[in-house]
Amino acid sequence: MKSIVSLVAFAGVSLAQNSIIGLPTAGQNLSKGSNVVIQIKRPNSLTGSTEIVVVIGISSCVSTACRPAGEVMGTILYRGDFDPQYYEASQPPYQNFTITVPNLIPAGNAQINIAHAALVGAGASPYLETLNRTVVVI
Repeated sequence: MKSIVSLVAFAGVSLAQNSIIGLPTAGQNLSKGSNVVIQIKRPNSLTGSTEIVVVIGISSCVSTACRPAGEVMGTILYRGDFDPQYYEASQPPYQNFTITVPNLIPAGNAQINIAHAALVGAGASPYLETLNRTVVVI
């Protein structure tokens, strides 16, 4: 019985830590060579956490189906600190990253891939999540 309670508690903590891609929106057109804002939201949790890193990549999905971010990040556009802050009362903490869409990426469907790592809870358990958002490169 204790293991079931522990499993449910761990699952609740893990779900509470999930980040969200705020921008770009799904299906948004991104022009080659243009600057684009990637917004990563990090909802509050009752469990404390320490951010480690976020990685943002882009991969082309023109000739094949988009693969999960956990399998391929594509061309890395940002790798570094993640420090989400409150800016609006109606929004969870977030951070904006301005990236440049590579000129060499083929036009058509592409995917923004995000890997996020943090330490969670009093025992500093490692936490890794991957996110993706399909966009259109023009």
